[in-house]
Formats: sequence, C-alpha cells, structure tokens
Amino acid sequence: MGDGPLKELGFPEYWDKRYGDLSEGGHEWFRTFEKLHPFLERQLPDPRIGARIIHLGCGDSTLPADLLNLNHTNQLSVDFSEVVIEQMRSKHPDLEWRVEDGTLDAMLYGSQWDPPDEVQENVRQYVDEVTRILKPTGKWIYITFRQPHFVKPQLLREGSWDLAVERLEDGPGTFEYFTYIMTKHEQAR
Repeated sequence: MGDGPLKELGFPEYWDKRYGDLSEGGHEWFRTFEKLHPFLERQLPDPRIGARIIHLGCGDSTLPADLLNLNHTNQLSVDFSEVVIEQMRSKHPDLEWRVEDGTLDAMLYGSQWDPPDEVQENVRQYVDEVTRILKPTGKWIYITFRQPHFVKPQLLREGSWDLAVERLEDGPGTFEYFTYIMTKHEQAR
C-alpha cells in the first residue's frame, strides 16, 4: 500500500474521524440515485422476489434507503467504520447495518495505472470473497471511474461468472463511470 497520504484510507480510524466530522450525512461517491435509478432498475432483481442485496463499504450513501423506497426490503449494508454504521442505523433503523472488517474496496488507495502487489492481492481476495458469497445467478454490480482495460483483468473469474460492462455518461464534458456487472453462473460454487 505504500506510505503515501492515501494509506490512511485503508483504516477504520480515518473513516470514523471523517464521518464523525460531517455535520450533515449522506453523500454519493459516484452518482445520485436519480441518475443511477434507470441502470439499477435494469440490473437489480424485481423487489417482489425479496432478493438479498449487500452494500459493501456502504459509508453514508443514501442508496440503501433509496432502494428501500422501491420495496427492496432485504438489504445488508456493511462498512468498517463503526461511526458511520451507528449514524446510518439511527437514520434508517428499518434497514440492516453491520460493522465488518475488510469491506473497503482496496482500489480506493491503489494506483489506477500499476497497483502495488499488496493492493492487487487485496483486490484478488475481495473479488474471491464476493464470488464465494454470491448465489448462483446472483449479480455483483461494481461502479467505478476505472476504465475496463484496468479493471476487467482483476474481475475475471473463469467458470464463475459472466462479466458485462456498461458506461454511465451524462453527456459531453462530464466524468464517466463504468459499471461492471458480474452474473454468477448457475453451476458455479
């Protein structure tokens, strides 16, 4: 991970302080729910079937509450910051919130061009764990600014899932994001 200023992002204490210093909670790293809604509507299962949705590294995102408003009632939001989980529990007691170690996406502190070996190993373990907990035919939706030629090699798992990429754009001159949709094979373990 190195000794640079981004190293602190990998520790719960940094996030506890950051969330503790916020006077008003709820921000989105990527897009507002209104902008993500059409994409999510196409990709998420119908809320009537009660599919389980897990938010890894949820922070103070409004996404779990927004999805609850669309009747996605079976959600688990995890983060390793106890401060943000307590804040979100008090704001949305009708949702499940849990503190877990290791839920932060390792790429937050990695170089997008040539991540150090430690970061690559963390990503490998993270993706392997998602592969393990995802039910057959389940989907993992990963949203990032990182371009496909950097991310796809880290996400590919032969025999485990199909990988699709969709670009989220708002128009000329806007920052684009990519969504990676991994759909686990029926026979995969």
